[in-house]
Amino acid sequence: MTASLAETANLCFCSLLAQSRSITDRSITWPSWDQWQRVLLLEDYNTRVVVFGTAVLGCAAGIVGCFTLLRKRALMGDAISHATLPGIAMAFILANLVGWDDKSLPLLLCGATLTGLLGVGVILTLRNLTRLKEDAALGIVLSVFFGAGIALLGVVQQMETGHAAGLESFIFGKTASMGAGDAKLISASALLCIVVCIAVYKEFKLLCFDENFAGSRGFPVIFLDLVLMSTVVVISIVGLQAVGLILMVALLIVPAAAARFWTDQLWQMLLIASLLGMLGGAAGAAASALFPKLPSGAMIVLACAGCFLVSMIFGRTRGVLVRLLRRRRVNRSIARQHLLRAIFELCESTDGEPRKSVSLAELLPKRSWSQAGLRRAVRLAQQEELVTLLGDQVQLTKKGRVEAERRTREHRLWELYLITHADIAPGRVDREADRIEHVLEPEVVAELESMLTGETQAVPRSPHEMSPQKLDPQKLGQGGSSAVPEPGKQS
Repeated sequence: MTASLAETANLCFCSLLAQSRSITDRSITWPSWDQWQRVLLLEDYNTRVVVFGTAVLGCAAGIVGCFTLLRKRALMGDAISHATLPGIAMAFILANLVGWDDKSLPLLLCGATLTGLLGVGVILTLRNLTRLKEDAALGIVLSVFFGAGIALLGVVQQMETGHAAGLESFIFGKTASMGAGDAKLISASALLCIVVCIAVYKEFKLLCFDENFAGSRGFPVIFLDLVLMSTVVVISIVGLQAVGLILMVALLIVPAAAARFWTDQLWQMLLIASLLGMLGGAAGAAASALFPKLPSGAMIVLACAGCFLVSMIFGRTRGVLVRLLRRRRVNRSIARQHLLRAIFELCESTDGEPRKSVSLAELLPKRSWSQAGLRRAVRLAQQEELVTLLGDQVQLTKKGRVEAERRTREHRLWELYLITHADIAPGRVDREADRIEHVLEPEVVAELESMLTGETQAVPRSPHEMSPQKLDPQKLGQGGSSAVPEPGKQS
């Protein structure tokens, strides 16, 4: 009996201890399958509201962020969001003094909107009427307005008739407490910003890429700038409820920057940024529902950062992998051209019959190749059926000889032009020609031919072997004229 009572007491003590741990324990546990299912299928009403609200916010922020990013005002959203804090505090103080509901969200957002627009006006004024750069104006507005907001929050804490509990949530966000009314407000504001961006898409596009041209064509540049900044203000204000004023800049920058890795077309960039912003917002809200002890705003930003990381690596236009592959192809092409030209020059006839093959030992000093690099270049040329390798001897195929003649001819034409018309010393011309010959267009080659008609051979002789008299511009110029035109100009 005594043992039974002891066991019962022990179980009760363990139960109380477990309950006490559940109140104070901040450890993060992995969610069960049922929790995953409830969140992924959006079975809970609050989860549906939060995911929908953050997804719509991310969509609109991605579209607006594209224009600010291309306008080189990516940090404008950061300055505006920080500038909203004193408006929130002043709205709270005013409502408390006149007896209104001091926690009314529309009232607080109205105050945030006023100071946000004031911040935009101060930034534009400092940029246009002083010699300060825009980054300095952004830093001044961000720090001064945020400092004023912190000071006003200190005043609110000392008020006897009100309390500031909950106002700090605008700094870090309170996504989990978002209600249906908040989601509707976010949706309406986001839809308004999207409609404005679509309506003035052409004007915003011109403003972002060439402000001076837009002004010369009669577009109201200052007005368009104010419209764009107004959309940033609206998105920043409604985003305070989700991610807070500190992290709001991430929703305006990260999706737009991620979309830049995928395309060079603006309309495609807007579409991709809106999708990435929507995905990041929804994924972050879902992760916050799965791990309730993690802050929602931070999870949304981290989800957007994950989209950015994937885009940076795998983006099909500016991604790291694509750029590495493109650079590798260019380097291979240059190495192949150097190899073919080196073989052709070694095989050229000097005092007898042209040679048909050259050895690897002869090719090695022609370029700064290593043994492995030379063999790799020969192997790649073999794969393209440009050369054949028999033991230690390399021989051009028929296809390779045609390509080698063309590359050598273009190189020497460019060398002749640099020596005769650009005053490049013959000892340095080979290095200077190497920097540009690989990107010569057929039109440029044709123009060089018309200028250097003195060289009638299919492949002109190397300028290094010509006498100074033969390099006279008057003898190489078209029709013997002493005035030889530059590329792109008519003679």
